[in-house]
Amino acid sequence: MILLYIGCSIFLAAAFYTDIRTMKIPNPLTLTSMVSGLAVQFAVNGPGGLWFGLKGLGAGFGIMLLLYLCGAVGGGDVKLFGGIGAWMGTLFTLTSLVYSILAAGLIGFVILLVRGEIGSRLSGVWRSIYGAAVLHSLGPLKSSKENMVKFPFMLAVLPGVITAYLHL
Repeated sequence: MILLYIGCSIFLAAAFYTDIRTMKIPNPLTLTSMVSGLAVQFAVNGPGGLWFGLKGLGAGFGIMLLLYLCGAVGGGDVKLFGGIGAWMGTLFTLTSLVYSILAAGLIGFVILLVRGEIGSRLSGVWRSIYGAAVLHSLGPLKSSKENMVKFPFMLAVLPGVITAYLHL
């Protein structure tokens, strides 16, 4: 089991480094993470391990794909969670994802607090909700990409994964 944690940690460290520097996680890294995670699962645990890794890959990739389609994360983040799933399975991946999203929310809140934008953002949310209710449309709820708080998601993923490790 320790081999799986070490292997996944190596890819997470590389993803952290590249995301902090460039706000991107390169395809060769994420694809290698997925393939090697599945290969190690198969080598250590046979066909059952491969199935375990495939389920984890699908769960991490699938949920993050939905967030990507909403514009909340980048494509590298989608494939990164596929890699985490391949190495660590579904439960660890979903737990890491929940903790990462919570950490991202906290980081976003702190960024808005430091910028002094909390009041204006909350006012904008209220106007959007009110507009959607009055117009009976989801149009007012759609946010533009320019309004999003951007930061390397790995700043939230790393604490999310560490928290998942400590709680499972």
